[in-house]
Amino acid sequence: MLTRILVSLFCLGLFLAHSSPAEAQGNLTVLMKTSKGDITIELDMVKAPISVKNFLSYADAKFYDGMIFHRVIKGFMIQGGGLTADFVEKQTRAPIKNESGNGLSNLRGTIAMARMEDLNSATAQFYINHVNNLSLDTYKYAVFGKVTKGLDVVDAIAAVPTATIKGYQDAPRQTVTIISVRRIEGK
Repeated sequence: MLTRILVSLFCLGLFLAHSSPAEAQGNLTVLMKTSKGDITIELDMVKAPISVKNFLSYADAKFYDGMIFHRVIKGFMIQGGGLTADFVEKQTRAPIKNESGNGLSNLRGTIAMARMEDLNSATAQFYINHVNNLSLDTYKYAVFGKVTKGLDVVDAIAAVPTATIKGYQDAPRQTVTIISVRRIEGK
């Protein structure tokens, strides 16, 4: 019995020694390449497993490739994942269950699911908080990760001039494209 416990602890030690801190905590990392630069995002699989799996299913299917940040409000957030450069919505999967109240807050640099009025209406759209937006916790917007590198890119996107384009308010006048979203292996 003692031998089995020691072997288990040894194996756990090997796993932790050879995994990144994010993996050891059950987190995954993605690289979002944009026309303004790269953003590295750590996704919290422990506190937001439904949202993370949903986001990764779209990323793995290359759904986000060529999409745009269609809503940008400096001092609030940048939103993407819903429209093409022609402001056409792509067909999404079924909405997911809202995971707000998971202990993650809408702080600067966190990524959360965008949704309609219905709490359980989030599909592919997400936003990255430009500033601390704790009021969004009250309104039950579910955070599922955080920017670990590229917050300067988030700032650059937030700073682009906006207008109403094809009926969409706060749309960047200069298109900001999501080139790709890919998992970073081993992170």
